[in-house]
Amino acid sequence: MTQLLTEESVSTFLAEHPDVETVDVLLPDTNGIFRGKRLQMSALGKLTTEGMRMPGSTYLLDVEGQNCLTIPYGSRDGDPDFAVFGVDGTLSLIPWAERPSAQIMGTMLDDDGAPFFGDPRQVLLHALQPLTDMGLTPVIAIELEFYLLDPKMGRDGMPRPALAPDLRQRPKTVQVYSMDDLGDFDTVLTEIERSCEIQGVMADVTTSEFAPGQFEINLNHVADAAAACDQAVLFKRVVKCVARKHRMIASFMAKPFPDQAGNGMHVHVSLIDKDGRNVFSSDSVDPETGLEMDVKLKHAIAGLRQTMADAMAIYAPNANSYRRFRTDSYAPVNRAWGVNNRSVALRIPHSDAAAVRVEHRAAGADANPYLVTAAILAGIHHGISEKLDPGPMEKGNAYDRPLGGLPTRWEPALATFQHSDVMRRYLGETYHETYLGIRRWEADQYHDVIPPRDYELYMRSV
Repeated sequence: MTQLLTEESVSTFLAEHPDVETVDVLLPDTNGIFRGKRLQMSALGKLTTEGMRMPGSTYLLDVEGQNCLTIPYGSRDGDPDFAVFGVDGTLSLIPWAERPSAQIMGTMLDDDGAPFFGDPRQVLLHALQPLTDMGLTPVIAIELEFYLLDPKMGRDGMPRPALAPDLRQRPKTVQVYSMDDLGDFDTVLTEIERSCEIQGVMADVTTSEFAPGQFEINLNHVADAAAACDQAVLFKRVVKCVARKHRMIASFMAKPFPDQAGNGMHVHVSLIDKDGRNVFSSDSVDPETGLEMDVKLKHAIAGLRQTMADAMAIYAPNANSYRRFRTDSYAPVNRAWGVNNRSVALRIPHSDAAAVRVEHRAAGADANPYLVTAAILAGIHHGISEKLDPGPMEKGNAYDRPLGGLPTRWEPALATFQHSDVMRRYLGETYHETYLGIRRWEADQYHDVIPPRDYELYMRSV
């Protein structure tokens, strides 16, 4: 259950920051886009008592912010309001704001006080419950890749990397892990890091990634699945807002450039028991992997492999998401698993015994972290509870293996998700149907738009 904002937390914050004028109440929708309202600080107490009223459909909008006619919420049910309360521990300053301002995550309750089904945080908590019932707690760290782009498109109509603030030049070469590239964008990256610190978003590693203007910032591991996802969505807000301040666009789009690396969301997961022991770790060495790993990790990997196709509609939520899955692209094209191998979908990173974990590499940075994590935890529990076998691990280049096992186009992914009993069970029947309806709506809207490429190929030739 989400811990709601308390009057004591409000009083403490107001005493420490008496000059703050407004507070942004943030609700992450199905797409992970923040919706909400801006309140005067005098109204902050509402978030602890009667709540701030918002339509339930706020969580269920499409990527353009419109109601979806394929679901019975919004336009079709009179769009009723429900109460939004603050999430305790998420009230923080907004360091990039022009005037003293704060923000807080919100969560919605039905009129009977139950969690609103469409809140992605509640979907995650529902999927988490079976592991909780086992006495297991996930420890999660999320890595997000993004591009810093020029707000103006190039002459060819394509996006282009942002000008480095000090050099006033654009990066043109890959230069992965380049310290010079970090230095060229030090002004904006430093402000991102400092803003994260002020807001309690625990980021610890910044890397120049595999394309000009692409970066990755890693978030610390957290033994609280919902808090880890809070950190991820708040991190994206920090990056976007600080980039805007520096006259850049921060893009978490899965594939902004056809010939450059896509943006991934890599989720690291281990499980600890009630004594704080990592149950993926073992005192003995596994003969196949050479690691001190417990058979539970192999069961978990098997469950993740078996459910990966079912959950692709979550890991890759929109049309552009599927452009990321290409051979030799550092995005997985099959369900291979392996040790210290970045060509696989499920990677066991090199670590000491206490930190044995699985890195799930399928999701794009455009996906909703709550839903991605919910699907991952569903797969892990499914594998452990059924004692599934993952099959042999990949010791070479997984891109050399035949493609297959994963839907790498939008419509097949939606069809697989629709017929998945596992996703239906772990996400909840109502949310499963609703999510499918939203994505069907977006897919239809996307398909109905005629792109310029159609005219190039067909206007005169057929």
